[in-house]
Amino acid sequence: MKAGQTTRLRKVCHWAAVIALGIAYSVLAHLAAASAVPNLPGALVAIIPLLGLALVMAWRSPQRVLMLVLWLVGCAALYSISNWLVAHYIWVFFLQHAGMYALLCAAFGRTLRVDQTPMISRFACIVHGSLSPALIRYTRSVTWAWTFYFGGIAGLSLLLFWLAPITVWSAFANLLGIPLLVLMFVGEYAVRWCVLPAADRAGPLDAIRAYRQANSEDKARQT
Repeated sequence: MKAGQTTRLRKVCHWAAVIALGIAYSVLAHLAAASAVPNLPGALVAIIPLLGLALVMAWRSPQRVLMLVLWLVGCAALYSISNWLVAHYIWVFFLQHAGMYALLCAAFGRTLRVDQTPMISRFACIVHGSLSPALIRYTRSVTWAWTFYFGGIAGLSLLLFWLAPITVWSAFANLLGIPLLVLMFVGEYAVRWCVLPAADRAGPLDAIRAYRQANSEDKARQT
C-alpha cells in the first residue's frame, strides 16, 4: 500500500473513531439524563468529560504546573460535593449543553463587529488567501447564520429544560445535537454551491483544516 493511501486510511479511521465516540457518548448522556433515579454512573458520564477537557487544557497551558494544581483543587472541590452532584447532575448536562452553544454564539457574534474579521471570513482566508467581493459578502452572511444557529440552540435548550419533560430536553440536547449540526453543515454547503463560483467554494475538509489552523494560531498568540 502506498504512503498516500496509508495516510488517507489513517485519517478515515481517525474520523470514524471520533464519530463513533461522539455517538456513543451522546447515547450514554441521554440515558443518564433521562434516568428516573439519579445515580453515580450518570454523574460520572456528566463530569468525567469536563474533567478530561480541563486536564488537557491545563497540560497544554504555558502555566502548566499552576493549572494542574488548580485542576486538582477543582477535583477536590467536586469530590466534597459529590452527594449533591449525584442528585443534581442533570444541571451539569444542561450547563454543558446550553453554555457551550452560548459561548459559540458569542465567539462568532463578536467577530461581526465593524472592527473585526467575521469568523467564517477568517477561515476562508486560510483556505483561499485573498477573498473576492462575493466571498467576503457570503462569509459574513454565513457567520451571521452560524451565530443565529448557536444562539437558537442555546435558547431552545433553555426553554425545553424549563418547560418540557427532562426526557424531551435530553433527546434534543444529546440525541439531536450531532444530526442538527450535520444538517446545518449540509445546508450551508448546498447554499455555497448555488451562490458561489467554483473558485470560491471549499469542501468540509478544507473548513476543518482552516479551523484547526486558526485555533493553532490563536494558541500561538496566547503563548
